[in-house]
Amino acid sequence: MRNRILMLCVVCICQTTFLFAQQNPLSLWYNKPAQIWEETLPLGNGLIGMMPDGNATREKIVLNEISMWSGSPEDPNNYEAHKNVDAIQALLKAGKNDEAEKLVNETFVTKGKGSGFGNGANVPFGCYQVLGDLLLQYQLPSSSITDYTRSLDLATATAQTSFRAGTTKINRIYYTSFDRNVGVIQLNQNKDARQTVGISFERKENIDQYRLLDDGILVEGSLPDGKGGKNLRFVALLKVQGKNLRVDKKDQVLEVSATGNLSIYLTATTSYYGSDPLTTAKAAIAGVQGSSSAQMFRKHVSAYQNIFNRVELNLFGNPANTGIPTNERIANFYKNPTQDPDLATLYYQYGRYLNISSSAPKNAKALPPNLQGLWANQIQTPWNGDYHLNINAQMNHWGVEVNNLSEYHRPFIELIKRVAKTGEQTAKAYYNAPGWVVYMMTNIWGYSAPGEQASWGSSTASGWLCNHLWEHYLFTADRGYLKEIYPILKGAAEFYDHTLVQDPKTGWWVTSPSVSPENSFRMSNGKVASVVMGPTIDNQIVRELYQALIQADSILAVRDRFVASLKGKLKEIPPPVVVSKSGRVMEWLEDYQETDPQHRHVSHLYGLYPAAFISPQTTPDWAEAARKTLAVRGDEGTGWSRGWKILFWARLQDGDHALEILRQLLKPAFTSETTYQGVGAGTYPNLFCAHPPFQIDGNFGGAAGIAEMLIQSHNGYIHLLPALPKAWSKGQVKGLKARGNYTVDMSWENGKIVRLKIKGEKGNVRIFENGAYKDYQVR
Repeated sequence: MRNRILMLCVVCICQTTFLFAQQNPLSLWYNKPAQIWEETLPLGNGLIGMMPDGNATREKIVLNEISMWSGSPEDPNNYEAHKNVDAIQALLKAGKNDEAEKLVNETFVTKGKGSGFGNGANVPFGCYQVLGDLLLQYQLPSSSITDYTRSLDLATATAQTSFRAGTTKINRIYYTSFDRNVGVIQLNQNKDARQTVGISFERKENIDQYRLLDDGILVEGSLPDGKGGKNLRFVALLKVQGKNLRVDKKDQVLEVSATGNLSIYLTATTSYYGSDPLTTAKAAIAGVQGSSSAQMFRKHVSAYQNIFNRVELNLFGNPANTGIPTNERIANFYKNPTQDPDLATLYYQYGRYLNISSSAPKNAKALPPNLQGLWANQIQTPWNGDYHLNINAQMNHWGVEVNNLSEYHRPFIELIKRVAKTGEQTAKAYYNAPGWVVYMMTNIWGYSAPGEQASWGSSTASGWLCNHLWEHYLFTADRGYLKEIYPILKGAAEFYDHTLVQDPKTGWWVTSPSVSPENSFRMSNGKVASVVMGPTIDNQIVRELYQALIQADSILAVRDRFVASLKGKLKEIPPPVVVSKSGRVMEWLEDYQETDPQHRHVSHLYGLYPAAFISPQTTPDWAEAARKTLAVRGDEGTGWSRGWKILFWARLQDGDHALEILRQLLKPAFTSETTYQGVGAGTYPNLFCAHPPFQIDGNFGGAAGIAEMLIQSHNGYIHLLPALPKAWSKGQVKGLKARGNYTVDMSWENGKIVRLKIKGEKGNVRIFENGAYKDYQVR
């Protein structure tokens, strides 16, 4: 049946018959062009991206390439820093946290310019940047535009703009091919008349050559290395095709006309991949030769659907809601999420779509999605569009395993492996320690040093990154992979084991200096500080890392002496949770007064998610403390913070509260007048998450949270529907993954499982369904 639908879709598109988006449950659609970037529709194949605004007469399509990074490799480590670590630790032991923080800022931060405080485009750290804007000026047969619709079909990774210009029906189709690294724009009309379009490329800086060709445009440029020179070279190449094609060159504009339909093909690449970008771009465009529009589209859809169609979700909402423009549905969902469960389905599959579209794991040097995934519209992207490692890059990958996109973890894993190498030098510089460490941010150049300020830049991330290495193994059960990453797990553990110090008050061995990411506290003397010994998140991460390494050693039968020694040291580090007098999880070893009780980071609940220390089944007292912690933290926060809270409440098995946070995540970050300034966190009309500004981690966190409401497998069994909201009493899902490399299909009615199929290794698997533990026989 699915193949019949696909062929129908292909035929309709090739005949330029518009498939009304209102009838497609996996479609974002709108009845007017985008006025600003946060309304445009994202397309991407993991390497190149396009975001068309759908303007009928003058269209702008923002273009991206995932490796468009300024900056260059550097060694920003302060090799004198380790000489000061004893003094910093002594001040912390004496309770002089503010003085310790001052010394950290003076001696224990990056020696270089770091992130440039968000101005990385001009320093070696660099910045992820927009490739440029493709501008299309159309000459239409009539200025009267009617029947306007634009859409993004998640089922085919295709955008469309459809309208009538007088008596001419226009249908524009856009996609970034998953079969080859080419973006496609088909300008179709229902008449065999000549159509004309002016085409130009615009970028504000760093263009070395802009050349109009006989059938296209060539752009070459070089990005600054942050040291006064140039580093990465980039190329964008465009080609036009059409019947009776005529091309005129006018200043910077290529004026193209053809009889009937007209096609634009474009590609982009950089020298990051180790080859000449011009040669690579020419080869990609040459590959278009001899392929019909129908063939190209069919191959694109087939390659994409082989991945996307692994998971199907149906929450059986009211089909009439799909006839409402997406921006209006967002507003309606915020008012009452129970009336449109299908928007949750759309949001979930949109998250999977963004994962698939913002990374290309088949590419040998594939990059993971950054703070904006693949999509940016600025030279100086917010926060450099980098890889924040104190939650954001991690959140980008929280859903890939459960959502049956395991290979989309690999680009992030490869980045971790690369930064582990540079992190060996950082471990030496700051602690004179073995192993490796990386702090709260990195880039494509392997940056591993602390940031510019202690309050946010001195939290170590290496242990948290190892959570991803280990989770990929837990879901895949791939022993060959485990052997591959074992040395990296061990190196991270060696660093922590060497650098832990004994807290004089408790006797526990803890990290020092460190912070609870980006948060601060008030000391007894009234001063505010961030730097501490042993914040709760570190204690949880170190324990999780040690336990994972001990398990890996046992599975692989390595019998490493160092790993064996960690078994005893698990008794010497703090427990995952210490409950305060208020009944909440303590964020620090001491029960400090919080300066911001509703802080966006909830780092001390790392043990609830992504780790598995806190559970209503195994540690009910800790689970209750986590509930009280979340009650004080509140349901709001930045976009990604709300995504994390969905996961928290899902792990606490409170589906209705998880749905409430999803409602908060989908709060319109716009007004009816399409005003975006000062509106706050939530969701933009194109379903991008508003931090604000746009950060993609909230999308990925939200999608992961929806999956976590339906299935969990972190406690040694597969828990089905652990946090099902009452509003989702009927549904079905196919293709979700559970740890142990199991694939789960299930249907439910009145909140109870009625059909279940689990695929994986033959034998018994423990499950929890309909309120009871059972053994399921996998055949």
